[in-house]
Amino acid sequence: MFDLTIKNNRVTCRPGETVLDALLRENINIPYGCKAGVCQSCVVQSLDARPPVKAQGGLKDTLKSSGHFLACQCHPEQPMTLKLSKEAASFADGRVVANEPLNRNTQLLIIEIRDADRYRAGQFVNLQRSDGLTRSYSIANIPHASGALEFHIRRLPGGRFSTWVHEELKVGDSIPVSEPQGQCFYLPDRKDQGILMIGTGTGLAPLAGILADALAHGHSGPIGLFHGSREHEDLYHVDQMRALAERHPNFSYTPCVSSGDAPEGIIQGRANEAALAAHPDLSSWRVFLCGHPDMVKTAQKQAYLKGAKLADIYCDAFVVAAEQAPVA
Repeated sequence: MFDLTIKNNRVTCRPGETVLDALLRENINIPYGCKAGVCQSCVVQSLDARPPVKAQGGLKDTLKSSGHFLACQCHPEQPMTLKLSKEAASFADGRVVANEPLNRNTQLLIIEIRDADRYRAGQFVNLQRSDGLTRSYSIANIPHASGALEFHIRRLPGGRFSTWVHEELKVGDSIPVSEPQGQCFYLPDRKDQGILMIGTGTGLAPLAGILADALAHGHSGPIGLFHGSREHEDLYHVDQMRALAERHPNFSYTPCVSSGDAPEGIIQGRANEAALAAHPDLSSWRVFLCGHPDMVKTAQKQAYLKGAKLADIYCDAFVVAAEQAPVA
């Protein structure tokens, strides 16, 4: 028998019981469905002990690496401290060290924070205003390298939080930052694998972080980044990405615009269409999709049809703020 600790609760998992069995027996509310490890409704996270290999079957590598497992498939092999998916994220105080424009409607916000090595490039966090207004933004850098988190924050029409960031938030201000969330990040276990990245708007933020992380780890496989916007003026980091492509022969960068005339060196058309046309076979590739939900959904289906495994397709759809997903 092993003890399971969840916040202030301690549950003993009896011989033959799964973690799900034990939690349900003690009336701890946890979502579940098939109880066969197929629906993945009962994913929880171990904060200390490594889960049994069988309990992580079918999960993405990023989930496995962060201690997530299927409660219905887990027979504990040691005591575990658990976090349920429904638990609210905790916050720590950060300090604004930069807030400057990237283009006509996007700010680069840099927040210094303690324990930056807890965060991974490509994950997202919740940022909170003093009145409790909270929005989610993706991490655009390698946090442990600088002790800070970088975000690309686009001003949304009528957006209360983004307008506040653009007009009122100042260098030196304090701002609460949640613990890291999300599974859209780089793992260095398959350095020769091809990586395709497709982003729209500030969907470039997590991709820029993931790209920096992959290059820092010496990724040797081809990396292709396709970044799109509606108009040329809404692209950003073009020169930086081109400079990276010059320094790293395995990295290619393709900026795209979907309306208006495309200047020289920029593709006319949608980023996802250009990317997938250039990669007819994705059977051994890892794919990262970040930005508008419609683009992410369409590209996910197309990447799968072109051979990419679902476990190798990582999605970060930026929905409207009211839905509280990444809206960077």
